[in-house]
Amino acid sequence: MLEIKNIHKSFGTLDVLKGVDLTVNKGDVIAILGPSGSGKTTLLRCINFLEKADSGTMIFDEDVFDLHNATRKEIASVRRRTGFVFQNYNLFANKTALENVTEGLIIARKMKKAEAEEIGRKCLDKVGLSDRYDYYPSQLSGGQQQRVAIARAIAANPEVIMFDEPTSALDPELIGEVLGVMRELAEEGMTMLVVTHEINFARNVSNYVIFMENGVIVEKNDSRSFFENPREERIKTFIQNINKER
Repeated sequence: MLEIKNIHKSFGTLDVLKGVDLTVNKGDVIAILGPSGSGKTTLLRCINFLEKADSGTMIFDEDVFDLHNATRKEIASVRRRTGFVFQNYNLFANKTALENVTEGLIIARKMKKAEAEEIGRKCLDKVGLSDRYDYYPSQLSGGQQQRVAIARAIAANPEVIMFDEPTSALDPELIGEVLGVMRELAEEGMTMLVVTHEINFARNVSNYVIFMENGVIVEKNDSRSFFENPREERIKTFIQNINKER
């Protein structure tokens, strides 16, 4: 459903993406692993046009997009079909949980308020926040705020959701509640691209893993093969270090 070809992105003299290719099939849950600075977040942001790639092509179903020269109309069409969950929630501080979920539906999609609120309540129910409709972000824990952000993403009924390290800003005891919601979405067949350091999620929930370093994909494989029979020496070292920490 989604194919990325030869993405390049630099910030000044720093080459962050050096010709990355990626294929995503419907229902895939792809975990994107790698050290800080490897280009993982930039890859997601270029796919969703939050950053403009220097070059590259994206094929979304049968639609072809030039990642550097896409028009505003093309960018809007991609964003209507995708969801994005940020590391730091990106909620409106002056709006309730329900208002955060419905804002995009009402403003961007011109949906009637009553219809948007019905969808918003269902999505908040889905992430376990049926008792928090009228709470403001300051009244919610980090895990609850991130679940509001996930509810906002799924409210638009996207074809694929991108998660940018969705648990990295959370206290350890709150990580599980967010990963639980993501696991449920995966089990329901949601297509997901997940930049994460949560190795158990990558091992047990994703069906595919890619490992990035220095702006390139070092290895990509199904999750079981990636962890049990890695091809690259760098991945063997990575997995050994993880096992030592556990």
